[in-house]
Amino acid sequence: MGNPLLSFLTGRSSRRVVEIVAPVRTLADVVLPARTRRALEQALAQVRNHKLIFQGWGLSERHSTGRGLTFNFAGPPGTGKTICAEAVAHALGMRLMVVDYAEAESMWVGETPKNIAAIFRSAAGEDAVLFFDEADAIATRRSTGASSRFDREMNLTVNVLLRELESFNGIAIFATNLAANFDPAFERRIRTHVLFEMPDVEERARIWQLQMHPTKTPLAADVDFQRLAERFVVSGGDIKNAVLKAAAAAASEPGPDGEKAIQQRHFEAAAEDVIAAHSIMQQSVFADTVISGPDPIANLQDNEARWRTAIIMALVLGGAAFVVSLITLALILRS
Repeated sequence: MGNPLLSFLTGRSSRRVVEIVAPVRTLADVVLPARTRRALEQALAQVRNHKLIFQGWGLSERHSTGRGLTFNFAGPPGTGKTICAEAVAHALGMRLMVVDYAEAESMWVGETPKNIAAIFRSAAGEDAVLFFDEADAIATRRSTGASSRFDREMNLTVNVLLRELESFNGIAIFATNLAANFDPAFERRIRTHVLFEMPDVEERARIWQLQMHPTKTPLAADVDFQRLAERFVVSGGDIKNAVLKAAAAAASEPGPDGEKAIQQRHFEAAAEDVIAAHSIMQQSVFADTVISGPDPIANLQDNEARWRTAIIMALVLGGAAFVVSLITLALILRS
């Protein structure tokens, strides 16, 4: 018989809150700085020695709570946090339970804390690695003067999360781009922090290479991954997007499919597009420059001048009307 709680959370009886993933990617599928890889290996060693420490060495008799393993994967977007969470589960022979916190939060107003508690119970029952992506959204700092209903519920959610982590004996992984937003109380509940950094030149070259199928991806003779790595300082996630863009551009060119190949110019144009997309997302009407279109500051100045003119005209017309009214009133009184 299936787990009714898991059935509920995964959407067979309601909207999906968690997704159960059978991991296929391993640590061999991701290029990481040496320091990050060592930290991950140390985290895996903690998991593998967990039974020895708490059962063989008797520490479970002294520590009834806080026996779970919570890891924080922190770093910029696209640096491999999600892949590594899957790789950890794969190395342990466990499934990965990915939490869609936005769905858990919006499912019912006022029910988020209950959803969080249900997720931990389900993870324990399934013996799955629990993975909170963009965890700063749920582990955010609590409000000290919570007056609104939202602040009170958010504080309650964080309290429930802290309580569940304290009693959880399994493995939980938080991934965040904004670790500074975590509530300070999470620091002592997180066993290991793993910092994910932007790849250096040699790492970027290996990431470009790993994105290709070793026998099926047609590459032109001019493709130079080292040159791409030196020219474009981007994350692994950006490289993945650039490769897919380059492949789409090469495939759309005219000619027989068997003669098509991804060329260096495809990769370079795709990488430039990815970088340009970041610039577009960072634009603001208050920025000094924009990608295209009229100057927003000049527009504001033009609008201000038009409004000033309109106000002056309205005052002049209003004054004229007032003078005419006084003259009319005087003529009536004299008649």
